[in-house]
Amino acid sequence: MNHNGMKKRWISLYVENQVGVLSKISGLFSGKSYNLDSLTVGTTEDPTVSRMTIATVSDDETFEQIKKQLNRLVEVIKVIDFTDVFVRMKEIMYVKVKRCSASDKTELFQIAETFKAKVIDYGRDSLLLEFVQTATKNDAVVKLMKEEFKSIEVVRGGSVGIESISFMER
Repeated sequence: MNHNGMKKRWISLYVENQVGVLSKISGLFSGKSYNLDSLTVGTTEDPTVSRMTIATVSDDETFEQIKKQLNRLVEVIKVIDFTDVFVRMKEIMYVKVKRCSASDKTELFQIAETFKAKVIDYGRDSLLLEFVQTATKNDAVVKLMKEEFKSIEVVRGGSVGIESISFMER
């Protein structure tokens, strides 16, 4: 692999849980024209601390800059580079399929079973599925469903991750 090439990278950040921290961090990305693929944030076991998971696509040099600049922010407690670490990482995704025929619904139940999704809502001509998978698997599901069904609506939550205890892949 070209070590100077563009590749997907992951950062986990511990930050102070304060108003304005999220906009400061997303502002750092937009202000420097860094590519922000996904950003999720939630409180940790300590209510004064939030943990962010950030996905970005960049080259090595830009990525080092991003980490340095994040480390400089007062509100940032710790920056962890997840790119080459064994991490458990999942993303929640909802897919609503509208204008379904009976055979569409049968196929959707098969897709749900195959991809370990849940059918969480059901109407006369529509179905709502919930996926909790890696972003890569969710990408594949979206591609498949766009090919198979006339009308779909997709909402994705962005990935969250934690270091593995055992050495299993994402």
